[in-house]
Formats: sequence, structure tokens, C-alpha cells
Amino acid sequence: MKYSRNKFLKLAGLTGVASLTLSHVVARNPSLQKKELTLGLASYTLRNFKLEDVIRMTQRLQLKSLALKSMHMPLDSSPDDLRNAATHVSAAGLKLYGAGVIYMKTAQEVENAFAYASHAGLEVIIGVPDHALLPLVNKLVEKYNIRLAIHNHGPGDDLYRSPDDVYAKVRALDKRIGLCIDIGHVVRIGQDPVPMIEKYQDRLYDLHIKDVDKAQEDGGPVEIGRGVIDIPKVIGALMKISYRYTVAIEYEKDGEDSLPGLAESVGYLRGVMRVV
Repeated sequence: MKYSRNKFLKLAGLTGVASLTLSHVVARNPSLQKKELTLGLASYTLRNFKLEDVIRMTQRLQLKSLALKSMHMPLDSSPDDLRNAATHVSAAGLKLYGAGVIYMKTAQEVENAFAYASHAGLEVIIGVPDHALLPLVNKLVEKYNIRLAIHNHGPGDDLYRSPDDVYAKVRALDKRIGLCIDIGHVVRIGQDPVPMIEKYQDRLYDLHIKDVDKAQEDGGPVEIGRGVIDIPKVIGALMKISYRYTVAIEYEKDGEDSLPGLAESVGYLRGVMRVV
């Protein structure tokens, strides 16, 4: 059943009082604690801001996990600069779990991406390696023990248009090579991300959550909850599979003034997570 944004906001409000009572029950019975999803931020959201601003806004929104894009942690950074960036993020109380999207069109770019991730202490690379480079990716995943989550890019993507394309290429490779499902791009090619979350759960290592104004190739970004994606069903699917990695918010609207729409999106997601 698809709930309207207004109905969910109302329901979240109505459950506020009930949750106070429930919290006392849960406190006495820890086994009843509902597993929570980890909301994080894909820093491309704040692409027009400096790393200091990204950290400050992430803290302000009380998000704990962060994946940095190259404008915030350049791919050509020295090992010392990468370690310093990671320390800076950690000192702010945030977890720098990944980086991306990183494109890999040559063997050298694959080597560089894994060295970059290693120096920064990352758990996962959100990347797009050319098909011919997957054997090398497989070797480096084994060498570094760093997961690679391949990102689908929807319309116009000749490599990984859909999560289906990703899985077809990685299913026979090291299990640490998996998917970053971008639900916006999935919807823009007329597919449903919900069954994909369940179907590919064994290889789902990152998820970009967003919303779009229409389920067409030219669908544009909107605040999460204002678009056509059934966000409650997406959250429900993630909870159903006990998804344990980051749900990374990628709010691509209003690049010069991202915080208001991003804050609305975060609030909506937290409301949905309370009632799903």
C-alpha cells in the first residue's frame, strides 16, 4: 500500500505519544528493540561546499556515516592527506565508511582507487569499473579486503544501466564485489527498486536513497517524500532483509542551497522509519 507524504507525516506525529509508552516497554524487554537503519550522506549532495561545511551540515542533521566524493577528498591526494582527511572526519564524530562514485576506465585507475581507499581506511568503494577491468578489481578486492559496490546510473549508462546489469557481471566474482543501488536511477528506467533490494540482498553493500518527480528518463530530483518513489516500501524492504550497511542520502536538488531540502528529506525518512 502506498501512503501519501501527508498521511505519513500525520501518522508519524500520531505515533509520537505512543512511542513514549513503547520506549518504556522496550527498555524492560531489549529483545523487542526494532532494528534501525543507518542513515548517512553521500557528499555529492553538498558538491558546492567545502569539506568543513560537509562535516558541519552532516553533524547538524545528526547523521553519523559519510561517503565522500572526489571534490571533498581528491583522488590524487597523497597518502598523508587521505589519512588526515579520514582523521578529521572521525574527530567530528562521523564515520567515513566509503567514497564515490569513482569511475575506473583503466587498470591504473583501478589500482589508484584501491590504494586511495586503503590510505583513507574505507570499508567500501562506490565505483563504476569498465567491464574488462573486473578481473583486476577481483584481485584487488582480495588484496585489500575492501568491498566494491558498483553503482547503476540509469538512462544513458552503457555499463550498468540497472542493478540487474551489475549483478549479472559480479555474481561469479568475489562476494565482496556487489551493488550500490541508486533507487532514483532505477525508477527513471521504469523499474521498481523494492524487489531488487530483496533479490540482491546478498550483494547489496550501499544504497543511494533519493526521490524524483516522475518515473521517466527526465525525472528530476525532489525532496524525499515529495516525488513518485514509494519510500515507505523501500524502507520496509531494507528492514525486511535486515540491511546492515549505510542508507546514503543523495539529495541532488538545490546544489547552492542544499540544507533546507536535505533536512526535510532526513526528517521524512526518520518519520517513515518510525512507522514502517
